[in-house]
Order: sequence, then structure tokens, then C-alpha cells
Amino acid sequence: MTDEKKKTEKKAEDATKEPEKKPVEKPQPASEEKVEESISEEQKIEDAVETSEKVEEKPDVEKVDKPVLETLTEEKTVKDEGKPKKEETKEQQVETVETSEIKEEKTELKETQSKEKTGETKPQKVTEEPKKPAKKQDEKDEDFQYIVRIANTDIDGDKTLIMGIAQIKGIGRHMAVLIADATGIDKKIKMGKITDAQIEKIKKALEDIQNIAPGWMLNHRKDIDTGKDIHLISSDVELRLRDDVNLLKMIRSYRGIRHETGLSVRGQRTRANNRKGLALGVSKKRPGA
Repeated sequence: MTDEKKKTEKKAEDATKEPEKKPVEKPQPASEEKVEESISEEQKIEDAVETSEKVEEKPDVEKVDKPVLETLTEEKTVKDEGKPKKEETKEQQVETVETSEIKEEKTELKETQSKEKTGETKPQKVTEEPKKPAKKQDEKDEDFQYIVRIANTDIDGDKTLIMGIAQIKGIGRHMAVLIADATGIDKKIKMGKITDAQIEKIKKALEDIQNIAPGWMLNHRKDIDTGKDIHLISSDVELRLRDDVNLLKMIRSYRGIRHETGLSVRGQRTRANNRKGLALGVSKKRPGA
């Protein structure tokens, strides 16, 4: 047992002696450790970036291919660069045309100068002037009459002959056409362009209208006083109408009574239409009355 104890004691002593023999490492400064750590981190970042770029470049290279059209256009541009441009040729043509025109003008000037000396003159080219726009009626005709007075009525000068004569009371379009044919004036002419002589013709035709127009066209046939067929114009129409109504009232005829009462004279309805005066509603009975 003593031998075993001695052996164990020796082993313990050897174990304690061995760490003392190892050389003690000197502690490095903190700055060098930080530099190495930073360098290692930067290298790691760079390596990661390079790997990512490689990964990104691969699909781009695989996907992006030059289209056929671009290659064709590039080939055409390369071919066209070697050839001369067409625009230059056009410019040269224009220059040649201009020079030829200048030469022609010079020759014409020389010919005219030579002929002027001899006494001969070349007929100049007639240049057609552009047509001026038609002026308004006010600027065109100074003698244009805006208002024409015939048979105590003012007629608008812008209206045609037929429409102008039809403005006179007692004359319609049919009668206006008949008067225009009797006077021989153009039907489409405007009243403002009619001369004084033509206005006098129209006035004479209106006075003699009973002889010009047939009997069925006259507006007052079988006059009570004379028994003749008369055609009334302008203010005579209203005066004669008033006299006829007063005569019917004096006679106490049915028509005269209807005129006095203000009812319709020629058999029109009076129940629904043509009501005059205050509207009378249906009166309701009061409750308890």
C-alpha cells in the first residue's frame, strides 16, 4: 500500500509542476483585437455582397437576350453609316434648281432691258387678285332704304317684295303676288332696293286693285251702301268693320246681340271654351246649413 500511495503522490506532483513550465502568453492590446474583428467583419460583408451580385447577375444574363429587331436595326445603322445620306443629295438638287431660276431671271432682265432700249416692251403677266369678301348690305349700297312706307304702313327693307307688300293690312300673299305680276317688278328683290318709280307703281296698283284682281279675291263684296265689290286696305278695314258691327247692334239682330253680350257670333261652343269674366267654381254646402 505504501508503494501505491507513493505513486499517486508522484503523479500529483507531476500534474502540479507541468502548468508551471508552460510559457505564459503575453496579453495583446485591445486595439489590435478590435482591428482584427473589424477586418474580419468587413471581409464577411464584402464576401456576402460578391455572392449576392453573382447570384443576381446569373438570371439577368440568362433572361436578357437581344431581340432580333434590335440586331437588325444595329446592322442597318452600320450599313447606313458607310453610305452617303439622301438629304445631302436633295439639298444639292434644291441648290441646282435655285441656280437655274436665278439664271432665268437674269436672262429675262437682260431681255427686258434690251427691248426697252429698242422701244419694245414685253407684256407683263396678269396676276389675278384674290377676291375680296362680300361687304355687308350697309357698306355695299348707300341707297338702301331700311324702311319703305306704302299705304300708311312701314315695311322692313330687308324683306322681299312679296313678304313686304303682305305686311299691309288687307293684303295677303296671293294678292301680293298678283300686284308684283301687275307691276312687273322682280319678286325676289328686297324692299330696300326698290326705286321711287317702282314704289309709285305699287301704290297705283293698290288703288286700282278692284280692277286688277278678280271679284272672289276681294275682301268686302256687295257693300251695303253701293252694292259693289270693294277691297279695303290698311286703316279702312278697321273703320268699316266697326261701322258694320254698330249697324247690327242698332238693328237688334241676333249677331248684334251676340256682339253686345260678348258671346261667340258664328255658332262656336260656349260651355267649355271661350269663357269670359270670373271663373265660378262649384260651391260646397257648409256643414249644418
